[in-house]
Amino acid sequence: MELVIGTKRWSTWSMRPWLALKRTGAPFVETLVQLREVETSTVEIRRHSPSGLVPALKDAGVVIGDSLAICEYLAERFPEAGLWPADPVDRALARAAAAEMHSGFGALRRECPMDLGQRIELTLSEDAEKDVRRIVALWLELLDRSGGPFLLGGWGNVDAFFTPVATRFETYGVDLKNYGDDGRGEAYWKGLLQKPEYLAWLAEA
Repeated sequence: MELVIGTKRWSTWSMRPWLALKRTGAPFVETLVQLREVETSTVEIRRHSPSGLVPALKDAGVVIGDSLAICEYLAERFPEAGLWPADPVDRALARAAAAEMHSGFGALRRECPMDLGQRIELTLSEDAEKDVRRIVALWLELLDRSGGPFLLGGWGNVDAFFTPVATRFETYGVDLKNYGDDGRGEAYWKGLLQKPEYLAWLAEA
């Protein structure tokens, strides 16, 4: 199994399936493409990924693109890893939250790109603040249901999807108390950044 990823400092899309794959404990080859190197990165990515995008997972003679599709594949390939909750309702809620992160929160993405290791002062726009409020509300709703420590109890794909968000809150000093948090949201994102899988990623970023 080979996972093709982009620069660890910046590539949120690559981080998600990398964390999930690391969680499975399965051996894999990591192929890193340095992003933002205009003359080489596009050509190098297309050597591995028909879509011209990373991440891409190579396994069983096929290439799977898109971070959510890869995480779905890993959950089925390694059911013992528990990447989705066993309970069908919890599983549906986890998938819905991951999909919302996958396709939404555009203002927060634009204004607060992932940049690991940096500390940046920034005033969020009204649209980005709306995104943060929605994230906080979603987190608290799921934590109410599960009791924590992660969104649906044990760490899984949905938490992999929100780990890049946690890095943004750290980098840009976003105080969730200003957006409806009762302290559990902050504790959750800080917990994500203490997971051994994330720390292994950060060490190489």
